Amino acid sequence: MLEEALREINRGAAEVIDSQRIEKLLRAYFDEGKTYTVKAGFDPTAPDLHLGHTVLLHKLATFQKYGAKIQFLIGDFTAQIGDPTGKSATRKTLSAADIIDNAKSYKEQVFKILDESKTEVVFNSEWINPLGASGMLSLTTTYNVARMLERDDFDKRYKSGTSISISEFIYPLLQGYDSVHLKSDVEIGGTDQKFNLLMGRHLQRAYEIGKEQSVLMMPILEGLDGVAKMSKSLNNYIGVADEPNDMFGKILSISDDLMWRYYELLSTATLDEIEVLKNGVADGSLHPKKVKEDLALEITARFHSDELAQDAKNEFDKVHSRNQVPTEMPTFSCGGSVWIAQALVDCNIEPSTSQARRDIKQGAVKINQEKISDIQLQLQRGEYILQVGKRKFAKLKVN
Repeated sequence: MLEEALREINRGAAEVIDSQRIEKLLRAYFDEGKTYTVKAGFDPTAPDLHLGHTVLLHKLATFQKYGAKIQFLIGDFTAQIGDPTGKSATRKTLSAADIIDNAKSYKEQVFKILDESKTEVVFNSEWINPLGASGMLSLTTTYNVARMLERDDFDKRYKSGTSISISEFIYPLLQGYDSVHLKSDVEIGGTDQKFNLLMGRHLQRAYEIGKEQSVLMMPILEGLDGVAKMSKSLNNYIGVADEPNDMFGKILSISDDLMWRYYELLSTATLDEIEVLKNGVADGSLHPKKVKEDLALEITARFHSDELAQDAKNEFDKVHSRNQVPTEMPTFSCGGSVWIAQALVDCNIEPSTSQARRDIKQGAVKINQEKISDIQLQLQRGEYILQVGKRKFAKLKVN
């Protein structure tokens, strides 16, 4: 059992620091029933999560399975400073109202993955506000400027003459102090958080709390393109609040190679079960599309329900396998004739008329399930089913 737990906890991890301590914690759980704490911090900088954010949540859920009490830390104080990680300029701070709204949204979404009974939601303003000026000054004496400038993004900004605010130096100290106050046994985060995560170990030593947390870092999940990290700004993301049909269809759109990455980082299937699937695809006994459908069903059901996931699959099959139009789609209307490129934009299935023209030229646009090639086409009075690619549909009534 211990070996299986270690395999699942190390699964997909980019780096683990002090894995011996994690093994010791697990052994104490299996032998004596002793629990331990695992911390993960989230700045409430956006109200909605995508699947890239949930990589950490799945790892936390794995720790819960093997005896951990999760310290789900919402950085309501540190969000007012802004995490400088990877930033080329000082980040804008959030208002208190934004922080409260975003934190509430996070809490609503994370318990679709985490066991609420094994999770403690904490806000770091609870212990950072009482620090006061003297406590904050004492904290700054635990680290020096030279070591702070060793951090890659600070180093680049310093050498290029780009501004670095003093508050940004304080951010990693405050994140590390969270681990001091919470006496965390393990902290997890993304690979881009390594400096901040190690600060927790450093400050636990400096404040002599009697332990040094292990650190487990998870990789950044690639988006739908399989290249860049999943990001809303790159429009290659799957949001946990996406409608079931959209979520299912997006997962089905990923490449067969990327599918295994998603299985490793997002699925509850064990490593042995995933290996069986890989072998089945390799020897031809399993079709990769069926394996991908199972992944899409699992993830869609997690954020919606088994019934809605199955409905999404049925709708996908109807549209893609049987070449039919969706049962439901947004409906728009306009008066008089309308240029096809403008119609596609007005129906919210193209971002611009120039993109619409490009897609028409490439054969990606259909009207009533027939491809069109005329970029100057004028739609006269009537009803039209407009389609771009495989997943974007709209009904247009021209009066």
